[in-house]
Amino acid sequence: MENSSIMENSVGGVGNIGGVGSVGKKGTKKTSTFKFILAGIILGLVLKFFVIDILHVSGSSMEPTIKDGGLVAVNKLCYGLVEPFGDKLLFKWNKVKQGDVIIYLYDNSLVVKRCAGTEDTPLEYSSGSEYNLIVGDKTYPLTPAQFSVMQEIRAVPKGMVLAIGDNAEVSIDSRNYGFVSEENVLGRVFSK
Repeated sequence: MENSSIMENSVGGVGNIGGVGSVGKKGTKKTSTFKFILAGIILGLVLKFFVIDILHVSGSSMEPTIKDGGLVAVNKLCYGLVEPFGDKLLFKWNKVKQGDVIIYLYDNSLVVKRCAGTEDTPLEYSSGSEYNLIVGDKTYPLTPAQFSVMQEIRAVPKGMVLAIGDNAEVSIDSRNYGFVSEENVLGRVFSK
């Protein structure tokens, strides 16, 4: 016999005649390939929506850390389980840390900034010839409008983070639109 998958029936004849057995084998191979490809697509989508994402950065607000046009890898599981197609965490298991480069949704766009302060981080201000926000040992410039809005706030509110771009001179960030809720932080950049 040429094909080892062909079996003899109980009468002593051949169970599959005319190569029917080989067609079934090819069909099984196609089904296996389809299942493998489908499993790969599903795994890729699960990874993209819940675990890791690669994002293109546009703008200079995070220079020199992240260049305009650069790619970043984002760990979406570091703070909790992200709601698919959403802007918040379904479940939270970790807090944002000062210094983390974070991703969050603002004005229907994903934004990348550095966490300059977490809840209860003291905020100080200077208003000599220039307006500045002082967080620990870092000083960030403020416009007169930003200063007038922020000057009464003495600490980052509970459940919020202060997000500021590394290129603070040009960055539009928490100094402009306020603090970011920890629930809206969708991930942390781990590779630039």
